[in-house]
Amino acid sequence: MIGPNRFKAWLKDEPAKPPLGAWLMTGAPSTAEAMGFCGFDFLVVDMEHVPIDLTGAVDLLRAVAGTPAEAVVRLSWNDQVLVKRVLDAGARTVMFPFIQDPDEAEAAVAYTRYPPDGVRGVAGVHRASRYGRVPNYFKTASDEIAVVLQIETISALDQAESIAAVDGVDSLFLGPADLSASMGMIGDVAHPEVQAQIERAAKLAHAAGKPIGIVGPNPEMVRRFIGYGYDWVAVGSDMAMMTGRALEWVAALGGDAGAATVSAY
Repeated sequence: MIGPNRFKAWLKDEPAKPPLGAWLMTGAPSTAEAMGFCGFDFLVVDMEHVPIDLTGAVDLLRAVAGTPAEAVVRLSWNDQVLVKRVLDAGARTVMFPFIQDPDEAEAAVAYTRYPPDGVRGVAGVHRASRYGRVPNYFKTASDEIAVVLQIETISALDQAESIAAVDGVDSLFLGPADLSASMGMIGDVAHPEVQAQIERAAKLAHAAGKPIGIVGPNPEMVRRFIGYGYDWVAVGSDMAMMTGRALEWVAALGGDAGAATVSAY
């Protein structure tokens, strides 16, 4: 009654080209639905940096579910209760921010598994189990749950191989903006030293036998990341695309866009 998690399958099957996604920052279901029909393979519901609560996340999951795209939910924190609620709400690919070491990685995985393999709280009727209509849901749920751990600092990057080696971790994800901040170069993802660490992260993940994803501000940067070996990539966000195009059109029509710039994330 529940189809396979195509995002998790991509992580295992090494598709011919890296799956392409984008961030959902507006929190609007109509925008998420529209983005899902634009050709993206996946869309990230961002509960970390956007005021999206659980009800809002469900609305976005429903919107994306009606499109060809797969949904990824980035949590606000590596928190057992939050993970339980998001999984019960129907998320199947979850991204954990700011994972710093293998212990935190093990905790993240445990939060997504029912006992005896983990500590996920048990409820029989919720959206994830199609309100109790999925046979053997408790025994099969983890088969279609993908755990993505976000590496965001140099100290975490130094432990990337041991984090990736934790049983149950499906992929790493490098956060380039926070990485640059941890290096004392906040906002300068293009700096050669930051780029060197971004390239290093891909090599470390692959040395551990795990795929790794990343987000870039524009197609040119994303193509560079693909060249480094990143297995799945996102480009910008719905908000950045909307505001960026608005500024472009205002300027083209002689309006005063001022010196305003827009972040690509």
